[in-house]
Amino acid sequence: MQKIKIPVNDPANFSFQECLHFLGRSDKECLHYIVDGKLRRMLLAGGEPVVVEIAPGDDIAYLEATVLAPVDTVFPEKDIQDFVTRWLHLDADLRDFYDYTQTDPLLRGLAAEYRGLRLVGMPDLFEAITWPIIGQQINLSFAYTLRQRFIQHFGYHEVVDGTDYYLYPHPAVIASLSSEALTPMQFSRSKALYLVETAKVMASGQLSEQVMATLDYAAARDRLVALKGIGNWSANYTLMKYSRFPQAVLLEDVGLQNAIRQRLQLPAKPSMAQLEEYARPWQQHAAYAIFYLWRSLLPPLNV
Repeated sequence: MQKIKIPVNDPANFSFQECLHFLGRSDKECLHYIVDGKLRRMLLAGGEPVVVEIAPGDDIAYLEATVLAPVDTVFPEKDIQDFVTRWLHLDADLRDFYDYTQTDPLLRGLAAEYRGLRLVGMPDLFEAITWPIIGQQINLSFAYTLRQRFIQHFGYHEVVDGTDYYLYPHPAVIASLSSEALTPMQFSRSKALYLVETAKVMASGQLSEQVMATLDYAAARDRLVALKGIGNWSANYTLMKYSRFPQAVLLEDVGLQNAIRQRLQLPAKPSMAQLEEYARPWQQHAAYAIFYLWRSLLPPLNV
């Protein structure tokens, strides 16, 4: 089997177990699986679907990816390295953020509690844009149900050793649909329309990974909010999880509001004015601050 080493930057501040804990938060997840403390998923390498298993290496300075299928082909190592690096933010350096948390009353202690957690991202632009559309104005459990239906119905699929592996649906596939194709899955008419319209914009090349790579934070946010169904929260979610702009702030996020209320023991959710006050100093640490506050809503890691 082909094995690929994937370097981990700042390895002393990386925890594979913390990343797995975050990735395992929904039983409706179908793009990846956690098996015996290892991570499995399908991705594209050399333009071809490949199923890989990701595990800690013999040294903390790298992870090791093993190609599970197909086993008769040698795939470009860089494609696999780049995907996993972007997904798990292996090229991050958390030292400045951890130092900063000690000066912020709201964030103090988070680094010690969740040390090594990286901002788990979405290397697929279409997924990063459409997931917040799917999740708008519904609870997280139902959002995962809709996402699962969307992936299983329209995504590329292979069975390997009895397990179903999927790729997130391609924009061209969704662009070819009418919005009525999605409503039987319990998508609202507006969400179905937004998903199809977004897919058409991407399938036409008007919005792409190449286009996004040329834009700074403000320009990228403006480009995203110009899409139907994308507001400030959705745009910043995409910019956090796909583009990895560190200043992406999701003050409208219910999870963030609940985390702040819980940590500060507030009688009610904080107001927008309070949220702006809490977040004002974060600046280049905003995305990680929000991600670690989200993590505080999950159960402790059982080591």
